[in-house]
Amino acid sequence: LAFELSKAKWKLGVLLPGSQKLSRYTIGGGDLVALAARLADVRKKAAADGRPIRILSCYEAGLDGHWLHRWLAQQGVINHEIDPSSIEVNRRARRAKTDRIDLEKLMRTFLAYLRGEPRVCSIVHVPTVEDEDRKRRTRERERLIKERTAHINRIRGLLHGQGIRDVQPLARSFIAWLSKLRAAQPGSPEARISQLIELKGIGPVGGQELVNEVFYRAFNNRRQVGSYFGLTGTPYDSGERSREQGISKAGNRRARELAIELAWLWTVHQPDSALTRWF
Repeated sequence: LAFELSKAKWKLGVLLPGSQKLSRYTIGGGDLVALAARLADVRKKAAADGRPIRILSCYEAGLDGHWLHRWLAQQGVINHEIDPSSIEVNRRARRAKTDRIDLEKLMRTFLAYLRGEPRVCSIVHVPTVEDEDRKRRTRERERLIKERTAHINRIRGLLHGQGIRDVQPLARSFIAWLSKLRAAQPGSPEARISQLIELKGIGPVGGQELVNEVFYRAFNNRRQVGSYFGLTGTPYDSGERSREQGISKAGNRRARELAIELAWLWTVHQPDSALTRWF
């Protein structure tokens, strides 16, 4: 067997003893019930002449990890995980690449490996579940440290852009120190955000987007507001034909999306308000 694995579907290539034709099957990605049924069918066909059989399989190591290898081993299948980078490929500038071609290439490589041809491919050593769990601890810690460093550098960069230097975000007093610097001044954008957050249905993210995208400028009337949001109507009135074509969508796309989202949130959080019960 040779597997071509993807998230949506798995391609199976089956080569029975004495056959020169590669049979292909498709099952849903991760569908072990269908795979078990296919393995049973393969065993039945291979054992038709009464001889003892064994099933050997392979797939390229990748996103699915090692769980499929362990499941196949429980089904009595001798599986091999192949390092994808060790498989020789065509060096042409343009080469055809499809699941069908990849499956045939993988099967030829696997058969050459089973024949004992040297340097055909590299087989991945599959660790035990316990070894993999212990390895995961150190790798996750390494990843978290990198994420923490990235956040620290971003905080320092944002504050440096405001003229605040030599910041130590990991210091215990950093939050208290920062809160003193971020006290909102009357009339400032921060003060406007705080006012908007007091309304039910508007949170910190929505308030910040409204201030940044809308309330940085002044509007003289509701027509200017509707035009900026792209929520004004577009009537069609020519001759005897007269109809409404819907909103123009010619304004600020981000502001319009936020306004529609907040309108729905308003009806959820304030169902008895005059704006909700306008009808």
